[in-house]
Amino acid sequence: MTGVDPVRHVLFRAGGERFALPLDSVREVVIPQSPFARVPRAGAAVRGAMNLRGRVVAVVDLAALVGVGSETLQAGRGQVVILDRDRRSLGLLVAQVFGVGPLRPDREEPPGSMVRGIGQIDGGAITLLDPDAVAAHSAAQFGQG
Repeated sequence: MTGVDPVRHVLFRAGGERFALPLDSVREVVIPQSPFARVPRAGAAVRGAMNLRGRVVAVVDLAALVGVGSETLQAGRGQVVILDRDRRSLGLLVAQVFGVGPLRPDREEPPGSMVRGIGQIDGGAITLLDPDAVAAHSAAQFGQG
């Protein structure tokens, strides 16, 4: 969309696809502390919980959550993007964070979707995610049993 200033985003890969989240929604990126603690009655996208400096963080496989497969990462591989949403932490397991950069959507999606829009970077498409919708869809994965 022309006329909209670019917003800085964290850029990463999950399920073989490229995604981005607004930088101001990401607290930090960490190496997975596996094995993750099992979460009973959780949906298929939930990997478990991990201890991050004394704080329990729920970890969701972003690829499975958005429907592009699931990350089959070896122990200690990949990265966890930590979102800060309403004083709760949520970890999104991704294959690789590859940078931070300014993006603006070329095409916007309807509100309520996890996808905020589609942008362009390095000559290819990248999916811009809505952090609030990702957090809401992740929360719905708990207690599905």
